[in-house]
Amino acid sequence: MTALVFALLAGALVGLALGSLGAGGSILTVPALIYLLGFSPAEASTASLLIVIVTSFTALVAHARAGAVRWRAGLLFAAAGLLPAAGAGLLSARIPTVVLTLAFAGLAVLAGLRMLRHQTLPEDATVSGPRAAGAGAALGMVTGFLGVGGGFLAVPALVAALAVPMNAAVGTSLLVIIANAVVALAARASVEVSLDWALIVPFVATAVLGALDGKQLSAKVQAATLQRVFGGLLVTLAAAMAAGALL
Repeated sequence: MTALVFALLAGALVGLALGSLGAGGSILTVPALIYLLGFSPAEASTASLLIVIVTSFTALVAHARAGAVRWRAGLLFAAAGLLPAAGAGLLSARIPTVVLTLAFAGLAVLAGLRMLRHQTLPEDATVSGPRAAGAGAALGMVTGFLGVGGGFLAVPALVAALAVPMNAAVGTSLLVIIANAVVALAARASVEVSLDWALIVPFVATAVLGALDGKQLSAKVQAATLQRVFGGLLVTLAAAMAAGALL
């Protein structure tokens, strides 16, 4: 019963992050699955991809209805990451648990610090093909290897490399996240992982509801405030994960 309550609460938090920021939700999913629900790192990264796909799709629909998705830019960006996502997804199953945990903790620190700093992104960026391809490939590798969407990387990359306006970058990043996550999950299909659906289903259900609420929240609360809250949470989680892996 306790695990079910944790699944419901964690799902709601993940959905809020994805719906309001287009980032941070998926990187909260893995530690929630490991430390609250007892998943192994391999199980958590695979389950995370499933949760990210469903939740991001829900948030994407909400942003698309508001006209805040640049489909062509998002698909081009995602295309560069598909092969790296597949390759990294296959490689992930062969990496020791401690290494995966430490790599994830390092990524969470990076994401948290970026959110805490809340750097202002340029609105007058120019389109750069090579930069877009490089950023898309890097994002695909992160998604495939660690089972996270990488929205905190996708949003600034879309603005800087493809000149997507900030008001459309969040929605567009969700499209990129879904594409990479689907490919990464397909690459893991041959790897035997046992998933507890009795916990994943309620997690997804509240994440979907949270994503819808997050879209409304983003219109009422300043993005800087939301980013600092989620950034502080990520840094704390990363420290706990690193300590647990090393001790």
